[in-house]
Amino acid sequence: MKVRLNKYLASCGLGSRRKVEELILAGKISINGAGVNDLALQVDDNKDLITCEGKPVKSEPQKLYLLLNKPAGYLVTKSDEFDRKTVYKLLPDFAQQCVPAGRLDKDTEGLLLLTNDGDVVQALTHPTKKVEKVYRVQVNSPLTHSQVEELRSGVMVEGYKTRSAGVYIKHNETGNTVLKVVIKEGKKRQIRLMLEAVGRKVLHLKRMQIGEIELGKLPVGMWRLCSGREMSYLRSLTRKTV
Repeated sequence: MKVRLNKYLASCGLGSRRKVEELILAGKISINGAGVNDLALQVDDNKDLITCEGKPVKSEPQKLYLLLNKPAGYLVTKSDEFDRKTVYKLLPDFAQQCVPAGRLDKDTEGLLLLTNDGDVVQALTHPTKKVEKVYRVQVNSPLTHSQVEELRSGVMVEGYKTRSAGVYIKHNETGNTVLKVVIKEGKKRQIRLMLEAVGRKVLHLKRMQIGEIELGKLPVGMWRLCSGREMSYLRSLTRKTV
């Protein structure tokens, strides 16, 4: 699709509209090897080679940030050799190139954030950034005070000790023992293994929050684009990592 040259150059990060117009008028922009100075010129970056002082310029794809309320039974992967259901079957066509910022296992439900912004994925998943993830966990029997304290201080899981975690009892009755668990790391099946380490089995696991991003009332199996406030928060995480 054709767009005005000044708009295209601005989308490539060469500066404001006024700045890129100065570049055009100064003869620093070429299209298909020929210098141009027409501010109203239309270009198609799929067909035209646009350069600035001899260096190719290319617009970046639009940044996308989506939230999905993942149902149980779906894999967080693009495809599966056994043709099992994947979360990408729940996403629109324009989001098929997005990647998850942290995974959930097949049987876990809840908040999954997907984006094509690699900096945001790095900020949300790298353990040194310590972004909190909040889960609602139902287990098969009540926890004692000592078991809760053990989980909070860290337990041995597959050869490593988990970091300190927030563990809060919401209900503590046989058949209805529900916990709120807050962790700042994301090892594979971490919460299930943590509970197994203190002799309990997870019956139901749902991620409710990632940092300041909340699942809210998003229906199971549905997705939505992040709000302006949520996008500002995600981008603020990347600024802190520079």
